[in-house]
Amino acid sequence: MESYYTATQNDRLQFPSLDDHDTADICVIGAGYTGLSSALHLAQKGYKVIVLEAETVAFGASGRNGGHVGIGQRADQAELEAEYGHQTASLLWDMGLEAVDTVKNLISTYNIDCDLKHGDMHLAHKRGLCAGMKKEIDFLGERYNFHDLEYIPEERLHEAVGSDGFYGAVWDKASCHLHPLNYALGLAGAAIKAGVTIYEHSRVTSYGGSPLVISTATGRVTASEIILACNGYIEKLEPKINGYIMPINNFVLATEPLTDDMARSIIPKDTSMADSRFVINYWKLSGDNRLIFGGGENYRRKFPKDIKGFVGKYMRQIYPQLADTQIDYGWGGTLAITMNRLPHFGRIQDNIWHLQGYSGHGVPTATFAGKLVAEAISGKLERFDVMSNLSTRRFPGGTLLRWPGMVSAMLYYSLRDRF
Repeated sequence: MESYYTATQNDRLQFPSLDDHDTADICVIGAGYTGLSSALHLAQKGYKVIVLEAETVAFGASGRNGGHVGIGQRADQAELEAEYGHQTASLLWDMGLEAVDTVKNLISTYNIDCDLKHGDMHLAHKRGLCAGMKKEIDFLGERYNFHDLEYIPEERLHEAVGSDGFYGAVWDKASCHLHPLNYALGLAGAAIKAGVTIYEHSRVTSYGGSPLVISTATGRVTASEIILACNGYIEKLEPKINGYIMPINNFVLATEPLTDDMARSIIPKDTSMADSRFVINYWKLSGDNRLIFGGGENYRRKFPKDIKGFVGKYMRQIYPQLADTQIDYGWGGTLAITMNRLPHFGRIQDNIWHLQGYSGHGVPTATFAGKLVAEAISGKLERFDVMSNLSTRRFPGGTLLRWPGMVSAMLYYSLRDRF
């Protein structure tokens, strides 16, 4: 199942598998955004870092997602204030902005070629949602002095989207979008130059002891600290955190290249796009004018047999003018959501750190997670502790019963989206 991203990836570095004994200050398990950013930021601070990846760099959601890089957290800022108070909510807001800036700065610093573009459009699929959009813009302007959001009313929607299915939009000028796999490969290249060692095809089977020994089928690493950066692929490696996340599958397509006129008619400002449905549709234009469109998800182990057809129906609901447009690629990936959609950070013991549960907000948040854990390991725990103290709860029923519970909830929300 080749994705558009793998078909257009930059030259990929090949990394060996671990087949002996190696040592490090810190062993990172997982080579997605979280692991690569952690490794890079720690290496910049002088630590010797080894990254162990079960498959290949960015094999999971980091190499398959929609490429949106959005500000804020996955929860509304007003809701965060209500639950945590203004001081903590303000820290979360600042970290959300810093997360996007961190992505932009890494791309600039390391000259990562990843089709970086700017702006995001959030579209109301119901007229009744428009008042809330205006209220949020006013709230962020007055409470946080943030003025990079512009409301686009229905009569001006042709400036934002070439579709009749929406009633208003928020134009977010601070967010951006990119080619997610090439961004991840750029992080890997930067990490290697900083002195990080990466082993691919080196699935961790166990870890423990003092000092910590991390074992694979063919080798082992001895380290002082571990960072668990597996997210939706943690599975049975660490049962203490597995129950806090729900792995779900999301699906994406890429059309054939569109003409310049067609591309600008459907996305006039070349922003990333997302609608207001609970199970959102999200889309953008690639660097070569393809529509990259994500829609639909499932909660089973298997992907649909016809991903192009599965996602294509959502695309054509929004853009019927693309009914005859060829779909060249269709693929899926696994991400991890939490109960409250906020990330789940913490420590299992003093020297075992975990970072997971980005809930569809992974490009900026996972990148920032690496920066944050590097701060914490070097002794500056304050900001990490803010994130680790968020009230993340286990899914009811544990890992066995969370699946049917989620299916029931998503059926409810999908009906609510329609009616």
